Formats: sequence, C-alpha cells, structure tokens
Amino acid sequence: MTLLVGTSGWQYADWREPFYAGVPQRRWFEHVLAAFRTTELNVSFYRLPKRETFEGWARRSPADAIVTVKASRYLTHVKRLRDPAPSVALLVERATGLGAKLGPVLVQLPPDLHVDVDGLRATLDAFPSGVRVAVEPRHDSWWTDEVRDVLAAHGATLVWADREERSLGPLWRTADWGYLRLHAGAADVWPFYRPEALAGWVDRLTGTWPDDADVFVYFNNDPGCAAVHDAVHFAAYAEGHGHPVSRVPQHPEVAYACGARSSTRLPNGSSL
Repeated sequence: MTLLVGTSGWQYADWREPFYAGVPQRRWFEHVLAAFRTTELNVSFYRLPKRETFEGWARRSPADAIVTVKASRYLTHVKRLRDPAPSVALLVERATGLGAKLGPVLVQLPPDLHVDVDGLRATLDAFPSGVRVAVEPRHDSWWTDEVRDVLAAHGATLVWADREERSLGPLWRTADWGYLRLHAGAADVWPFYRPEALAGWVDRLTGTWPDDADVFVYFNNDPGCAAVHDAVHFAAYAEGHGHPVSRVPQHPEVAYACGARSSTRLPNGSSL
C-alpha cells in the first residue's frame, strides 16, 4: 500500500506564518506541492476554472505532482446528479489540462441528498474510463448494497470520511485504490487529531488494501494549520510501520509551528 498524503486545499490565511512564512501568496500553490506530492483542488467546486488555468497549474507544479479535482457544485448541489453528462464532460475537458498530473475526481454529495442510484450510475457512466472517481455520500440512505455494487462496477472508490475521530459511513472497498478524508479531530485543541486516532486509520487502511494499492489521504482540518501538522504526524506513523508514503514537509520547524496550539504527541511521547 502506497499512501499519497496531502491537504484539502492550500489557500488558508492562518497557514501564512507557520507554513508559508516568507512565501508570497502567488507562490503558495508551488510551495504546497513542493512540500506534499498531492493536494485536493477545492476551487473547482465553487467555480470551474478554464482549461488554461489547469494547464498553468500543470506547468507550475513538480513533475510528480498529483492534483485531485473536486467536482463542481453545479453537478452535485445544483443539478443534484440530474442530467450529469454535460457537467461531467465540461469538468473532464478542463481538468485534463493537468495532463498526467490529474489525480482522482472527488464527487462530494450534499448532506441532504438522499440515495439516487440512477443518478449515481449516470454520473459514473459519464466519466471516461481512465479517470479515477471518488464518491463521498453524506446521507445515511446511501449505505445500500445497490450503491456499493454500482461503485464497484465502475471502479469508483467510496470515500472513507472521518469527523471527530469517528467514521461517517461504512468502510467499503469498492475499487483497487482508496481515498480517506479527515475533516476534524478530537484532540484537546480543535480540529487537531489525537495520535491514536491517526494510527487507527493507518491500521484500518493496512487491513483493507494490498501492498500494490494507492490510497489517497487528505486532511481537511485546515483551521490553525492542523492539516499540515496532522499530515506529517500520520506519515511518520505510517512510515514507522513500513508503509511507503509520498513526501510531506521535512522541516521540523514547520510541524512545530503548525502544532504550536495542539497538545498532540507522537506515540513515543515527543511533540511535532
């Protein structure tokens, strides 16, 4: 199992000093992908950029970068998976401007959207076979065998999601690759994660995925720079247990700065 670890977005004002110290904001994209191999692109959810913008991100990022693209809210929250083909076609036409750096497409569904198997099937049918799709339902009505079968038939992965150190849905394996999103922990300082919670997620992933699987892990607990701190912590635990992990920030002062408000400790008792 190879863990590809990153953050959900990078444009956060409270990362300015601990993570971006001395880096002008126009260079934050380059900085985050020099520190992490992968990141989630969230701006595409609010406003789908032009293809030329994606091509620019491809030129500005390291050769091995992987950029996950969050599907437009027009598809998921406005159309609510109705008539998805035109929206998916536009998304794919633009996002493929990333070239080989295009990672999975994240389809995050609204929390009030009840299960719609036909809409899910039509949405997945609209994606080209070469595009990895991760689906994050957020209503309990989605947890059915039929939904699981549709995901598996399309090679789409169910997003494993965590909030306050508990799983938000079933831990199905529906594809030969995985995807975990960590939204907020339960450490003494919100929204940091406790080390035992992160270790638990490494162990669950290990118990599910074979050695040759890619598993994407994104930290969405951005306030206070917690995402950077916890990503470094997660990677350290995983590497210590023999799992290949993509690059994370290597400078100890970055993790110390991002964890300055947290009581989080590594399993050996030292702080990050």
